[in-house]
Amino acid sequence: MSTPRTVPRAAVRLAAVAVSGVLLAACGSGSGPDGASSDAAGGDVTLTVDLFGAFGYREAGLYAEYEQLHPHVKIKQTDTEDEKDYWKSLQTRLAGGGGLADVQAVEVGRIASVTQQQAGKFVDLNQYGAGTLKEEFAAAKWSAATTKDGKVLGLGTDVGPEAMCYRSDLFKAAGLPTDRTELAARWATWDGYLELGRQYKEKAPAGSAWIDSVGSLNAIMVGQQKERYYDASGALVYETSPAVKAGWDASVKAAGDGLSAKLDQWSPPWNQAFSSGSFATLPCPAWMLGYIKGQAGDAGKGKWDVAKLPGGAGNWGGSYLAVPSVAQHRKEAYELIKWLTAPEQQTKVFRKQGNFPSAGKSITQIADAKDPYFSDAPIGQIFGDAARQAPVQVLGLHDKDIADQIDNALSEVERKGTAPETAWSNAKKAVKNALG
Repeated sequence: MSTPRTVPRAAVRLAAVAVSGVLLAACGSGSGPDGASSDAAGGDVTLTVDLFGAFGYREAGLYAEYEQLHPHVKIKQTDTEDEKDYWKSLQTRLAGGGGLADVQAVEVGRIASVTQQQAGKFVDLNQYGAGTLKEEFAAAKWSAATTKDGKVLGLGTDVGPEAMCYRSDLFKAAGLPTDRTELAARWATWDGYLELGRQYKEKAPAGSAWIDSVGSLNAIMVGQQKERYYDASGALVYETSPAVKAGWDASVKAAGDGLSAKLDQWSPPWNQAFSSGSFATLPCPAWMLGYIKGQAGDAGKGKWDVAKLPGGAGNWGGSYLAVPSVAQHRKEAYELIKWLTAPEQQTKVFRKQGNFPSAGKSITQIADAKDPYFSDAPIGQIFGDAARQAPVQVLGLHDKDIADQIDNALSEVERKGTAPETAWSNAKKAVKNALG
C-alpha cells in the first residue's frame, strides 16, 4: 500500500481497509547464526507479518497459496489501520528490541529513516541473495531501500501512480462532461480542474462538493514533484519548495471557493461519503480503487470512473517489506517476502485489490487491465503510464511527519476558517516540534 498504501499518504494514509489486530510478538524458538530457524515441533515455522492498511495478501489468497507450497509454514498477519499509529508502535518496539514480527512493513515516506538511521535494526537482505532481484524492480523503488554502502533493507511492494477518480453520475447531473478523455483534456492543468469544480458547484446535486478535502488535493499535487520537503543533498527545504507552495496555494484556493466537503480522510463520515455522493472527485493513487469499492459497495458500480490526473504524473504511497534484525525466522521471512513481492504475486494483488505493482514485468502483464466497477476504465494503461512518467522523488528522513503537519494546517483553513498565513505559521511550528 500503500500506504498510504497511506498512505497513505500510503497510507499513510495509505489505502487503509479497517482490519485491526493486536500486534503480536514473533513466535518460535531463537534462530541460528545464519538466520535459519524453526519451531520446536516437527520443524514447523510460524511467520508473523505486521502491516498497516490493505496490502491485499490475505484478500488475494496469497498466504493460503504460500502455505500450500510450503506445508511447514504458517502465516499470521496483524494489521493497524492508521500508518501513523503503526509507525509509532514500530519505533517503540525497535528501540526495545522485542515484540517485533518476522516481517514488518515500511511506508515509502519512512524508508529514508530506515536506510539512513536504522540500518542496523533490519536485516541486509543481500545475505540471502536479494541482489539478484534488482532488475525486477523499478530503479527508484529499489534504490530507495538501499543504503549508501549497498545494504538492501526491504523489497518493494506497490507504488502509488496517480489518477483522478470521479462520479460520472454526479457530473451528468451537474451538466458536466463524463467522458474520461474529454475530462483529461479539460483538466490538463490544476487550474482547469479547479475551474471545472467551480462550474460543478453551480449546479451540483444537493449536499455534494467537488472534492473530499483540500488535504487530498495538496497530497496529490506534491506527489507530482521530484523535490518536495528535502533537496537532493538532504537539506530541509519545505519552507521554500516550489512543490509545497503550489500544493498549498491551490488547496487554499479550493477551500476559499467552497469546493471541499471538508472530510478527514479515513474518518467514518468520509467512508460514508463514498456511497452518499458527498464529493464528486477524488485524486486517487491506484491503491485507492480497492478502498472505494469497499466503501461504496455494489451500488457504486458503474457510477465511478477514472481519468488521467491533472498536471502530469505523480506518485502517492507505496511500501516495502523488511525483516528486523531480531526476527525469530529471518531466512524464512526473506523467502516469504521474496515470493510476495515477485511479479506474479504483485499481479495477483493488483487484480484483486488494485495495488499497483512496482515490478516491471508485472506492470507489463496488467497493461490491458480494465475495471468493470469503474465503468471499464483502462486502469492498466492509465496507472501504467503514470508509473512510467512519475518523477524519481527525493525522499527525506521526515517526509511523512512534514506532510502530516501541513495536512493538519490545511484542515484548519477549510474547517475552522483560519487565515492561510496563520495556518502556514502553525504548520512550521508543528514541523519544528515534530522533527525535534
